[in-house]
Amino acid sequence: METRKKVYLKNIIIGNELPFVLIGGLNVLESEGLAIDVAGHFASVCKELKIPYIFKGSYDKANRSSGSSYRGPGLEKGLEILKKIKEIYDIPVLTDVHTEEQAKAASKICDVIQLPAFLARQTDLIKSMSNTDCVINIKKPQFISPSQVTNIVDKFLSYKKDQILICERGTNFGYDNLVVDMLGVGKMKEECNNTPIIFDVTHSLQFRNSSDDVSNGRRAQVLELARAGISIGIAGLFLEAHPHPGKALCDGPSALPLNLLRPFLQQIKELDDLIKKLPKLEIE
Repeated sequence: METRKKVYLKNIIIGNELPFVLIGGLNVLESEGLAIDVAGHFASVCKELKIPYIFKGSYDKANRSSGSSYRGPGLEKGLEILKKIKEIYDIPVLTDVHTEEQAKAASKICDVIQLPAFLARQTDLIKSMSNTDCVINIKKPQFISPSQVTNIVDKFLSYKKDQILICERGTNFGYDNLVVDMLGVGKMKEECNNTPIIFDVTHSLQFRNSSDDVSNGRRAQVLELARAGISIGIAGLFLEAHPHPGKALCDGPSALPLNLLRPFLQQIKELDDLIKKLPKLEIE
């Protein structure tokens, strides 16, 4: 029988069979004012639509393709911004960490800390993250198979950390292109004891021309890809938005225009409600 695993985050319960949770915000923190405004818009829309919400913002994008790309305000200033957002709107906050020291510092402010895809095999980082009280969001590396995610999950479990989310963000398909393997998402649920699955629709939209320094994106397809992901029956969606995607300092081509957030989420919620009500068919 399938184990109905759940993750508990303050007053939010996260599970693949439960109403979906939204992790949303900015790819990278650009300024305090922008971050507070974006968080407020997300919080307001999610409260109206009754969608559990976690704000996401990165203080440092350390894994930029180009050395000239904007990385963020840094650890100290970034955590100050996240702390303000948490206090103003009374919402959980998430950020990604890259070193053992960052995991310790971020855990003092954040409710969820994220293991970046490119660092997901770093055992010492996993150990440090496990020693915090935070929920862990594992970004599935785009270079491994769904079955290999169990190795990452097992590392956390070996350090007595079981409050874990797995975040799908696409798989490399040849060079400079990502494809979302919907069957693979089901495989991860099966092999990882029904650990809650979050679908990162934003980063799954990335692609790049081989000659370009930075990633491009397929923003026009964000709704259809989000619909496809949520229809599998998962715990949540990971979404980045920006008031002016064309002016965003990072990954603007994949960001949802902020003014479309409400109609976007309304469709996703209606679909999620329908999917979660349908009876499960046991097909062998």
